[in-house]
Amino acid sequence: MGLVSNSKNFQRVLEFPDNRLMIDLCGQLDCNLARIENEIRVQILRRGNLFEISGGKEDCESAATILQSLYTQLESGKCLEPGDVDATIRMRDEFFKPDLKNNQKRDKGKGFSQVSLEIVTKKKVILPRTFTQKLYVKNLINGHLTFGVGPAGTGKTYLAIAVGVNMYLNGVVDKIILTRPAVEAGERLGFLPGDMKEKVDPYMQPLYDALQDCLPGRQISKMLDEKIIEIAPLAFMRGRTLSNSFVVLDEAQNTTEMQMKMFLTRLGENSRMVITGDMSQIDLPRGIKSGLASAFKVLKEVKDIKFCIFNSDDILRHHLVTKIIKAYEHFEKPNTKE
Repeated sequence: MGLVSNSKNFQRVLEFPDNRLMIDLCGQLDCNLARIENEIRVQILRRGNLFEISGGKEDCESAATILQSLYTQLESGKCLEPGDVDATIRMRDEFFKPDLKNNQKRDKGKGFSQVSLEIVTKKKVILPRTFTQKLYVKNLINGHLTFGVGPAGTGKTYLAIAVGVNMYLNGVVDKIILTRPAVEAGERLGFLPGDMKEKVDPYMQPLYDALQDCLPGRQISKMLDEKIIEIAPLAFMRGRTLSNSFVVLDEAQNTTEMQMKMFLTRLGENSRMVITGDMSQIDLPRGIKSGLASAFKVLKEVKDIKFCIFNSDDILRHHLVTKIIKAYEHFEKPNTKE
């Protein structure tokens, strides 16, 4: 219940039944409450399992909804990870943003809760944390060809690999194929020491990292040995038909137009293909057009091909990463006269 004296002096009281969840809900030294206070501009006073939220009416309702959402997640047996509070705040921001077309606020009743698309893997249950991530996961599950484009840290590759693992565990596909163009370091593979695996592995480490979050190490090794999981440079895809597979092309902004066309035409029966990239991180030599940029222009009107565009609000790394990327975006914009 809440009492209102004016729009800036409102109080909302919440009571949660399970005292055992309060430590996790509030965080160490009440850090979760402090984060909500700083972001939503409210004050939160806790007495046991009672929370008094003071501030503007809309801000109080927003903070209450965030706490209820986090409590529901804990109540269902899931742990609160460091990014969950920030992610839930971002979800709140989506609902309280004005609808620019209709000059109205979005419906608060749809989709705000953390009850969402669960990606079950051997090691953990992974939840998409923002609206774009939810749309992306839906497209990965229901579509055959999905593009995920946006800045680093938005979960494009991580979620794609998690969905691929889930589909393999549920018998939807027989293989997981992960690839990326090996141009980031500016070195030709032939000049690097070691055999081909030793040459390639440093470029593929982000893909291994995502796999290790989803599967036990021994199972990954076994699946690699049995070619159930393949991790290889993009050049190794030439001439193949990728059937009954979940295929992820990472760092696609570094493909040439010819490489992108080659890769897209590898799609075989009962396969899912995901292309991820960040147009702000192109490492191609000067004068060579990005295959990802070209594909976006050529394929955007093709039915059954899905494009998900992420932005800095979807970044789920440390909250400073969002601020850093926004600062660079602002700095790199051409100066315009007012």
